[in-house]
Amino acid sequence: NPKAARSGSCRKQPSRAGAVGGGGEALVCAGICPAPRLWLLGGLRNNPLLTPGRPLSPPIVALPAPCWDPAVTGGRISLLQRIYYLSLEFYMGRTLQNTMINLGLQNACDEAVYQLGLDMEELEEIEEDAGLGNGGLGRLAACFLDSMATLGLAAYGYGIRYEYGIFNQKIRDGWQVEEADDWLRHGNPWEKARPEYMLPVHFYGRVEHSATGAKWVDTQVVLALPYDTPVPGYMNNTVNTMRLWSARAPNDFNLRDFNVGDYIQAVLDRNLAENISRVLYPNDNFFEGKELRLKQEYFVVAATLQDIIRRFKASKFGSTDNVQPGLEGFCGPSMGVAIQLNDTHPAMAIPELMRIFVDIEKLPWNKAWDITKRTFAYTNHTVLPEALERWPVDLVEKLLPRHLQIIYEINQRHLDHIASLFPNDVDRLRRMSLIEEGGTKRINMAHLCIVGSHAVNGVAKIHSEIVKTQVFEDFAALEPEKFQNKTNGITPRRWLLLCNPGLAELIAEKIGEDYVRDLSQLTKLHEFVDDDLFIREVAKVKQENKVKFALYLEKEYKVKINPSSMFDVHVKRIHEYKRQLMNCLHIITMYNRKPPRPPRGQAAPGYHMAKMIIKLINAVAHVVNNDPVVGSKLKVIFLENYRVSLAEKVIPATDLSEQISTAGTEASGTGNMKFMLNGALTIGTMDGANVEMAEEAGEENLFIFGMRVEDVTELDREGYNAQKYYDQLPELKKAVDQIKSGFFSPKDPDLFKDVVNMLFHHDRFKVFADYEAYVKCQEKVSELYLNSKAWTKMVIRNIAAAGKFSSDRTIKEYARDIWHVEPSDLKIPPPNEPRDAVEDKTPNGTAA
Repeated sequence: NPKAARSGSCRKQPSRAGAVGGGGEALVCAGICPAPRLWLLGGLRNNPLLTPGRPLSPPIVALPAPCWDPAVTGGRISLLQRIYYLSLEFYMGRTLQNTMINLGLQNACDEAVYQLGLDMEELEEIEEDAGLGNGGLGRLAACFLDSMATLGLAAYGYGIRYEYGIFNQKIRDGWQVEEADDWLRHGNPWEKARPEYMLPVHFYGRVEHSATGAKWVDTQVVLALPYDTPVPGYMNNTVNTMRLWSARAPNDFNLRDFNVGDYIQAVLDRNLAENISRVLYPNDNFFEGKELRLKQEYFVVAATLQDIIRRFKASKFGSTDNVQPGLEGFCGPSMGVAIQLNDTHPAMAIPELMRIFVDIEKLPWNKAWDITKRTFAYTNHTVLPEALERWPVDLVEKLLPRHLQIIYEINQRHLDHIASLFPNDVDRLRRMSLIEEGGTKRINMAHLCIVGSHAVNGVAKIHSEIVKTQVFEDFAALEPEKFQNKTNGITPRRWLLLCNPGLAELIAEKIGEDYVRDLSQLTKLHEFVDDDLFIREVAKVKQENKVKFALYLEKEYKVKINPSSMFDVHVKRIHEYKRQLMNCLHIITMYNRKPPRPPRGQAAPGYHMAKMIIKLINAVAHVVNNDPVVGSKLKVIFLENYRVSLAEKVIPATDLSEQISTAGTEASGTGNMKFMLNGALTIGTMDGANVEMAEEAGEENLFIFGMRVEDVTELDREGYNAQKYYDQLPELKKAVDQIKSGFFSPKDPDLFKDVVNMLFHHDRFKVFADYEAYVKCQEKVSELYLNSKAWTKMVIRNIAAAGKFSSDRTIKEYARDIWHVEPSDLKIPPPNEPRDAVEDKTPNGTAA
């Protein structure tokens, strides 16, 4: 092969000294050069010699493997309290480049591949995004895993190994069309199956009570097969584990049906069992969907808790045998267990751990409950009612009969305690009950999490305050010490070093390389706000990113854009509270002002209004982009199938970040932080983490507009009247009338009547109320953008203020205030160095 031409200069990253020992290039080449291993490089387009989907990963996986082995850590891991992060989503993105960066091998791999006549960036593009998450909750979990490994915490991420992601989004004739996300079609070279740790999970059945206690019998069994993925810390040779469970039917599946000749039914039953891990979050518009989703939630916690207890006993007693009493110190500071529930989805872990303690380990109820509460902590991610899970009692009784009994017992003891404190306050008992009695009886999973945890946290200051004063006011009044704030963060390894190497290198030249581990050092950039050379360099990096993204758009989407124009980006899951409709109305207003600046996101497959919003945006884009008067002055682009790897391209190229949710509805957001770190300015409301971003950077360095939380509350009290704004604002009226009249849908004039009807009669998020302030704020944005130097100085102030929003800071706060463990700066010696070269302290990382 002729040597591939390099695109620009070789990529650089901060120092990689001591990460895996010397000879990085030789080590990598040894893994990929011999002809029999040529398949490892796989996936180069149009090359029949190479197998798709496996670029470089086996040799890269092999590098952290020794540090992933308990033998390397000398068993010292057993002295640590372990952190278990339970999440139904881990939105990991691609693994190859992130792993190379954390191992300090990116430059070595670039050079090794170049010597083979290949191009590393082309190889990186072949890797599939892991279909293990969909939105901010899953991406936060992925950032947290990176930070926990980087901080030297003994941590595991537990979730489900979904065979299919939520879907691949296609836009056809402006409509969202969902296609299967078969992300595992070529396998996943980063994972390792661990059949030796396969565990049974039970469903259905009945409960027998006797003098010795309760017994759950006649159940249907599904096997949980674990797959482990290494999570390397940044430059510290610490490797933690993400363990994901895959559902398998037992080998003796339905022998009764098989023996009577009903082979087809036996196979169907096997498929039903394995459907549990088939797809990420099924559409829950139908009862079957709800049952499958509840199965997923119980499946992951049941397998995980068995695994945690097995590991705890093995660590304490040197054996996996059931040693009695066996649970002393389960949640203590040494060898103990801390479990973090990422939202309510893993809430069934609370009754499941009680079932294990009471029914299997035979602990007294009070002792079991004390250990359970001290083990769990709960993170709340939303204040929207539809996102707070409430499971029908009938469904839980059918699927998990013993757990319903335990939940009833927990609730009865909880209500007895409330009644003793507030006698005759029936309404308070109703508000604080785990069981909602109105209509269909339901279990309030958020209440279960609060009652069963020792700590509850929100994810931004304003969100945590709303949680305490509005959403869970009664619980916060009862146990104020339980409620905390832990403002979200992002990992700078992926969201700066990986996605924006030019900016990362420029920062390192000015303030050194230590900021990658301590992002608060970005404040040193304030010294360079008036440095003309630095201002020009920052602007140059941004322009290079915009040109690169414009070329990507032209290649992948056949869309041409002007890299010198402002890139105004709205990246969000499509939802009414995120107010893509307000952005759309502003686009129409700019279009109507001819001549005059783009949106992207996915809708859940069962969310009708979100799909209509997508169709409207694409309809507006069709009209605007084909108007010869507007020309190239205004382009509207909807990027389909938004995902982590696409975000890594969009975010570094963005000039203006849209964070325009109704005040009081966004818990935190992390996209806003990614844009801030990468040199985009923010236009937004005082909602979620925007509030703290304004505190850090100064409100004058963001474009803040619209109602505050107290204004929204007052408007709710007065009564929101959309018609009033429509009548008073001519430009708003014209834009709405165009939508209503079919201007953007001439073949079907009534196409968007549901959208218009919602805006006038069912808009909980008050788009019209903030429209005028939003348009005026956008005018200020446009004016400042014309002054390149002033704009870039504001960009530098934002980057300098982004240090607080590192997930390393967030995880340190969880460790200090909730898990009560200390991060470690110790670097485990590389596997090719003697272990006594490093002081014998407690390292982390195990594959077991």
